[in-house]
Amino acid sequence: MTLVQAPLLTTGATHSAQTFRMMIRGLARGGEGIAEGPDLKVRPLPTPGAGVVVGEGSAIIRGKAALWQGSYSAYNIGQEVVPIPPAGATPRSDLIILRVTDPEYEGGLDPAKDKINIFEVIPNVGPTTTKVPPGITGIPLARVDIPAKTGAITAGMITDVRKVANPRRERTLYTAYPRKPNELRKTDDAYVDWPGEARWMMPVPAWATQAAIVMTIAGLRLEGADVFGAMQICLGAREGEDTILDDDQKDVRRITSVIADSMLVLPEYRGTTQPLRLQTQLNPRHTGFLQVDEGTSIVCDVEWTEGPV
Repeated sequence: MTLVQAPLLTTGATHSAQTFRMMIRGLARGGEGIAEGPDLKVRPLPTPGAGVVVGEGSAIIRGKAALWQGSYSAYNIGQEVVPIPPAGATPRSDLIILRVTDPEYEGGLDPAKDKINIFEVIPNVGPTTTKVPPGITGIPLARVDIPAKTGAITAGMITDVRKVANPRRERTLYTAYPRKPNELRKTDDAYVDWPGEARWMMPVPAWATQAAIVMTIAGLRLEGADVFGAMQICLGAREGEDTILDDDQKDVRRITSVIADSMLVLPEYRGTTQPLRLQTQLNPRHTGFLQVDEGTSIVCDVEWTEGPV
């Protein structure tokens, strides 16, 4: 048999579980992982002990037996405690996964009475393990690295290895054009908000965990003598890495400067509006200065992405 009959939701047809699993696979674009950033986060017990707590949320798990097995949807309502045995005389690493054991492909469980979805602890994995072992239909949630002769699991022992099945992305371009000359001379190594046109109020998506920002200043004018300084992107109160301006010329000239950074989005920024601006500082030992004017264009490319939180 090649093309499976009948198409999903055809009137009068009988649809197998496989048909629905293949629909999930298609809608998930073949991806697997948690549905949203906060889902199924692993934390220590309120009073650290021999186990962890898996939070609520949902996930997509791709079947590993065959392509046509499709994908499964699983979800956890509330909190579930997962016991973890104490470590013996040597340290041990365990991997906590969300596993699906479908009797159509493995084992002999009865879905009418047995647990098909479980949080499983795979013991004695490598200390850098982040993936489920081959052949297991499941997704990784966390690795727990337990010191020798230790039974109480603390937050410092838990490494989050979750991935979002289909992370959301949102990209926007902002532009600005100075209407009159605006100079910046030596700043005594202090940063100032310059140029003033390179400032926007950014609506931060509630799901965003990281921002990739590229700011380009085309037609930046340098004059007076050699210029040495730095520019950095700021999101809210967060300051990015320096991009150095190092110019040994003396004549009037124009350059294109690109300032780029990847910044973690603080939890308190999500779902709010934050200022995005450019800061510049010039070394006072160099007498050259900067200028933007009607021959300058400023472009800011911002892409928000989603990840586990």
